[in-house]
Amino acid sequence: MPVELTVRAVLFDMDGTLIDSTPAVDRAWATWEARWGVRLGVRASALGRPARDIVAEHVPPERVDEAFADIERLEVADTDGITVLPGVRTLLAALPADRWAIATSCSAPLAAARLRAAGIEPPVLVTASDTARGKPAPDPYLEAARRLGVPAEACLVVEDAVAGVVAGRAAGAAVLGVLGSAAADALGADVVVPDLEAVRVERAGDALHVVADQAGDAPDRRISRI
Repeated sequence: MPVELTVRAVLFDMDGTLIDSTPAVDRAWATWEARWGVRLGVRASALGRPARDIVAEHVPPERVDEAFADIERLEVADTDGITVLPGVRTLLAALPADRWAIATSCSAPLAAARLRAAGIEPPVLVTASDTARGKPAPDPYLEAARRLGVPAEACLVVEDAVAGVVAGRAAGAAVLGVLGSAAADALGADVVVPDLEAVRVERAGDALHVVADQAGDAPDRRISRI
């Protein structure tokens, strides 16, 4: 069933939302875990959080910088198999250049490497290098909205990870969840779609009219942030 959302800008997560880097992420972190004698207990590609925060939970404080530099090197070096997810190119092409941004938990070097591999050039890019706090804090989405010159509460956040949905909600934005990293009922988004082929957008004056064919049998809804 469709959900209609009226917003002024769209703020995208990157991994799992616009691109699939799962094999590369999991290869790099598996190597890192073996080197550092660490067990994350979950696929790194499903976490949706800055790597430095994850590293800091598993190594002594005095070794965090070294361990983070190690995983960053591993990830930047491995972009093999990165693909653009269904519907992404069509949706991005339909958005005005001044009305969308990417806010990712990747560091700046890693985001640049993956976007280059995917052939995506965002007009605004916020990385873990740009804010003091990463997801699930709202800072990345607040900064992306600020750079676009649009209030965060007038934005739609598009996310695949629970931490990112929490960040979008904390920023005051409406949140559209994409299936992949978590089940629909675990995401906690305003609407959930199977992928971005289920999303269409048109510009209507100063507004963006977004129609999402949601997963499941939820009723039709209209959400306005204008």
